[in-house]
Amino acid sequence: MSGAAALFGVAALVVSAVPADAATAGAPQPPSPGEVIPGQETRTPALVRDIREQAPSTGSAAGAARTYLDDKRSRYRIADAQRDLVPAGTTAASGQETVRLQQEHRGVPVLGGQYVVRMEKKDGKRVVTGTSGKYFTELRTGTTPEVGEELAVERAVDAVLAELNERHFAAKPPREGDEDESPLTGTARGLVVLPTGAGVLTQRVTVRGTDPASGEPVLREVYIDARVGYPVLQYSGIKTFGTPGPAAGKPAAGTAPKRARAAEKGSGVRLDGTTVALDVEVDEARGEYLLRDRSRIPSDEFADNVLSTWDARGKWASDVGGQWPDGIQEFGSPTPAFGTEATESGAVDAHWAAGQVYDYFKNKHGRNSLDGHGMTINSLVGITDYGQPYVNAFWDGQKMVYGTGDAEYRPLSASVDVVGHEMTHGVIEHSANLVYAGQSGAMNEAIADYFGNAIETDVYDIPVTDPDAGLLGERLCRTKTPRECALRDLNDGRNTAKSFLGVGFATDNGGVHLNSTIFGGALWDAREGLGAEVTDRIVYKALTEYLTPLDGFTEGRAAVLAAAQDLGIPAAGQKALQRAFTAHGIVPGWELALGVDSDPLLDRVNTTRTNLGAGGAWWAASKSNEEGSEPYSVWAGRADGEGQLKLMSPNDGRYHVNPATDGRTVVWQAHGSDGVDILARPLAGGPVKVLWHGRAVGSSVDVDGDVVAFDYQNQGGRQGVAYLSLKDPTNKVTTGGGTYHRAYASSASNGKVAYQERRRVRAEYALNTVVVDVATGEKKEIQTAPSSTSLGPTAINGSYVFWLLDEGTAEGRTALRRAALDGSGVVDISPQTGPDALNAYDVTVSEDAVTVGTYLPDTEIRNESVPKLYQFAAGGSPEDPGTRKGRVSCNRGEQSSAAAVAGSQVVWLDATTGVTDVVTRTRPTGRCG
Repeated sequence: MSGAAALFGVAALVVSAVPADAATAGAPQPPSPGEVIPGQETRTPALVRDIREQAPSTGSAAGAARTYLDDKRSRYRIADAQRDLVPAGTTAASGQETVRLQQEHRGVPVLGGQYVVRMEKKDGKRVVTGTSGKYFTELRTGTTPEVGEELAVERAVDAVLAELNERHFAAKPPREGDEDESPLTGTARGLVVLPTGAGVLTQRVTVRGTDPASGEPVLREVYIDARVGYPVLQYSGIKTFGTPGPAAGKPAAGTAPKRARAAEKGSGVRLDGTTVALDVEVDEARGEYLLRDRSRIPSDEFADNVLSTWDARGKWASDVGGQWPDGIQEFGSPTPAFGTEATESGAVDAHWAAGQVYDYFKNKHGRNSLDGHGMTINSLVGITDYGQPYVNAFWDGQKMVYGTGDAEYRPLSASVDVVGHEMTHGVIEHSANLVYAGQSGAMNEAIADYFGNAIETDVYDIPVTDPDAGLLGERLCRTKTPRECALRDLNDGRNTAKSFLGVGFATDNGGVHLNSTIFGGALWDAREGLGAEVTDRIVYKALTEYLTPLDGFTEGRAAVLAAAQDLGIPAAGQKALQRAFTAHGIVPGWELALGVDSDPLLDRVNTTRTNLGAGGAWWAASKSNEEGSEPYSVWAGRADGEGQLKLMSPNDGRYHVNPATDGRTVVWQAHGSDGVDILARPLAGGPVKVLWHGRAVGSSVDVDGDVVAFDYQNQGGRQGVAYLSLKDPTNKVTTGGGTYHRAYASSASNGKVAYQERRRVRAEYALNTVVVDVATGEKKEIQTAPSSTSLGPTAINGSYVFWLLDEGTAEGRTALRRAALDGSGVVDISPQTGPDALNAYDVTVSEDAVTVGTYLPDTEIRNESVPKLYQFAAGGSPEDPGTRKGRVSCNRGEQSSAAAVAGSQVVWLDATTGVTDVVTRTRPTGRCG
C-alpha cells in the first residue's frame, strides 16, 4: 500500500469537548464546542459540532462560510480561507445551508482536501451549527512541475498497462494490424497535490481503454509525481456492482420548458413478468414512443433534462466505459406498450427502476436527480463483453451501464437494488465524492449498497427485519434461490476484527467490495434497530453534509453519529447507532487489533508498485516514511531479522524501486524525469554503479553473481529483455523490444537467464519459453506454445526453469510448469485444471521450493479471493513433479511480491493490517482453517 494509499484508511481519534488547538500555550481560546474530533496530520479539526456561532448574514453562503473560518482562525488553523478554499457546491433546504469548500495549495487543488460548513439561515441571519472535513495544514510543496503533461500521460499509460499485465500476463498476439496499437489512451487533467507530509505535486491523468487480457473497460485516475514522473497513485473511475453521448444527454430541438412536463403513459413487462407503467415520449422524427421521461426532472432555459434509457445492444463494455458510444438511440416502440425486445434487453426494468430511484431521493430527501440540480439520467442496456454475456453493471461518472446477464443471470437492470446502487454512486460523486480506493472506496460501495437495498425494500414493501432484506442482486437469477443468487448480504455479520481484508490498490481498488459489507452491515443493523425512515435520513445527512472524499470507517462512524444528533435523535437511538458500529468492529483504533502469523522485517513500507528481492540470506525492499516526505529508498536486511538495516540507494529525490539481491549485491531501478537507471551496489558497501539507462522498464529485475537481467520497454510498450555483466555493463545483450518481436518476464540464476518471447514468423506468432547461457550465448527454446496461450513470469534455479501459463483450458486458472534447463522433463507442477488448480500470477524459486502468488477472480466476498502464497517442492521426477506444501501463511488479507530466500523461506509484502509490511516465515504453514 502506497504512502498516498495510507490516506484512505486512517481513523481519527474522537475526543469530546476538547478544542482542536487546546494544546497551544498562551493562545486565546474560543468557547469549547460540544465535540471536536481532531484531524490526522493537520491542525484543523475533522469535526466540530454542537455550536451556534454567527456568520455574515449577507452575501453568498460560500462567502459567509469562508469569512466565518477566517474569523475562527485560532480554532480551524486555516491561514486564509478566502484564498485557500474554493466553493465546491452549496445545498440549501428548509433554512439549512451546507457549503462544501475545496482546498487549494498555492492555487493547485488538494486531493481529498474538502471542508464542510453547516449553517442555519433564519430571519435574515446565519448561524454556524457545525463543520467537518479535511484541510491539510502541513503542505509546503512547490507547485511548479518539472514533468510536463505529455510525459505524464506516457508514464500513466505505462503504469496502468503494467498493473493490468501483472495479473493477467496478457501475452496473446494482437490482431492483425494492431501490433503497434495501445489499448489505452491518457488525458492530462492538470496539477493536483497529494496531501502526504509536506505534499506531493502530481500531474493527474485519466487513462481510458480496454484491459488487453479481460476486455473489461478501463477508466483510471493516475497521479504522476510532477518532479520525476513516477506513478504514485492510481484508482478506478468505474464503480461496478460486482467485484470487478453527451454526458448530460442530447436535448431535443426546440425551446426547453422551465418545468417538468407531462409524459405519455406507456407500459412494459419486467423480466419478472409483472407489467408496469412507463413514462415515455412520442418522437415525431422517429415515429416511435421512446423511453424518455420529461415528467420528473424540471428543465430550464439552459438544459433539457430527461430520464432516458438507451439501446446499446451490440456495444461492448469497453465501448461505453467513460465515454459516450456512437450510434445508439433511446429505446423505441411503435406503440406505447413496449414489447419483448424492451423486456429481454432489460430496458423496461432499467427505465422503470430509474424512475423509482429518482422518486425515492426526491420524495424522501428532497434531492432533484443525482447531482441535486436536475441532471439528466441516462441508462444504457444490452452491454456485452466482446459479444459474450456481461454479468455486471457500473456507474462511470456519466451514466449507468447494465450488462446483458447470461443463462443464469438476468440483465443487471432487473434488480431494483442494483439500479439503486449504481444511481447512488452518482449521488455520492456529487456530494461526499468518496474516493474509490481503500476505506473511503469501501464506504462508497457500502452507502451505494445501503440505499440500493433501502429503495428496493420500499418498492416491494419488504420489512427491514426480513432475513433476505439485506441481500443484493437476489432477484437477478433465473433458477437459483435469492440467497444462492445474491452477490452480497448486508446481514453477513462481517466485522473488522474477523473480516477486514487488507489489500493493496491493485486488488479491488484496495478492497472496495471486499470490505464494503463491514460498514454497510453496520448501517443496515441501524436500519433494523431504529427503523427505515429515520435511519435513511441519518445516512443521507451524513453523506451530503458531513463526509468528505478521504474519510475512512472511523470518520464514517463519527459522521453518522453527528448527523443523528443534529437530527434530534433521542439518546436511545444514538446508543443503538453506536452499538451497530461497535458490533461490526468500527471503533477508534480498530486497525491496531489485526494480527498476523508471520515475522515482521520492515513495517509500513509506504510505497507503491515495487516488488521485493531476496537471496543469500538477505532481502531488499523499497520504503518511504509515513508522511511521504522522503523519496522511495532501497533498504536491505538479513532474512533472520538480525542486525541493522542497510540503506543502499542515494537520497537523490528519485524513486528507487523493484530491488533484487543475491546476498552479495543489490540491484534496483531509479525512476527520474529523464527515464530509468538500473543501479547496483555491493551489500558490503561501496559506490552506486549505473548499469543501464533507458526510457522505461518492467518490474522484472534479477541479479545472480555477475549476471543482471531486467525487462525494458520501448515507445508504445514494446517489451524487451536485457542482460549484462555486473563488472562490465557495456557487455550487454538485448532481445525483443520490437513491433513483431517482444520479450519479457526475465529471471537469472547460475549464469543463465530465462524469459518469455513472442516473435512473428511468416504472418504467424511463435511463443517461446527461453533459457540462455550467458557465458556461451547458447539459446535454448524450452517449449513453444500455441498462439492462443498466454505466457507469464519465469523463475530459474540451478536445475530447472519454471513459468506460468494460461492455455485457455480453465477460465480463472493458470498452470505452473517446470522443465530441466536442457528442455527435457516438461511437467506441470500445478495443472490448470482439476480441483486444486490455482490462478497464479507470480512465481519465485530457491533450490528447494517454488512459491506462487495466486488470487481467485470471483465475486464472492472472502479471504481466499485476495492474493495468497502457495508453495511446492521444486524438485521431483516427471511422474512425481513436486509435493504441494500448501499455504505459506494463513494471514488474512493480501500477500504479494514473494521472494525466495533459501530452502522454503520467503519474504513477502503483507497488507493484513491495512498497511503494507515486509514479513517472512521460515517454513510454510501448510493448511489454513
